Amino acid sequence: MKRQRLTREQSKDQTRQRLLDAALTIFSKKGYVAASVEDIAAAAGYTRGAFYSNFRGKPEILLELLRLDHERMQGDLEGIVVEGATREQMEANVLTYYSRMFRDNQCYLLWGEAQLQASRDAKFRTRFNAFMHEKREELTLYIRAFSERVGTPLPLPAEVLAIGLMGLCDGLQSLHLSDPQHVSAEFTESVLAGFFARVVFGRNPD
Repeated sequence: MKRQRLTREQSKDQTRQRLLDAALTIFSKKGYVAASVEDIAAAAGYTRGAFYSNFRGKPEILLELLRLDHERMQGDLEGIVVEGATREQMEANVLTYYSRMFRDNQCYLLWGEAQLQASRDAKFRTRFNAFMHEKREELTLYIRAFSERVGTPLPLPAEVLAIGLMGLCDGLQSLHLSDPQHVSAEFTESVLAGFFARVVFGRNPD
């Protein structure tokens, strides 16, 4: 069967996606600072020029990876607070989402790398903080919507819970990655289940 030729736009999209996949791998293995544009281009099978035809530099490709990961998280959160779902179904959806996060999120290390870079680079910090503000705002809206749907008043303002939840997840993921023997995926899930049951769901865990 004759192989179909890609259009110019399809070829560009393919190149861009391969560079993103390579950047995720290289950043995760070497760290953002140690990784070079040449490393990413070579891992993707392209030249340095091909990289700069798609991205202005390492900061842009890192932020694009975070944006794509954030969009995936948005889709998952939207699937929690769905029309017609019972309280029990939404609670189960929440716990499924946050338990899966520790097993499936390949981008977690990138968020840590971005936070470190933001602490060192004022220009990057401005772009990253604007992005994180949007992320907190969206999580705040989902927490508020969940509370309204299940009829449980929140013990703290939704924006406070959003920041607390993000900090809790970041801390647990860091502990799990650095010491998985003692901070297992199962343990992190039980911590999150307790947090949601007491603070968000408004009841003691089973």
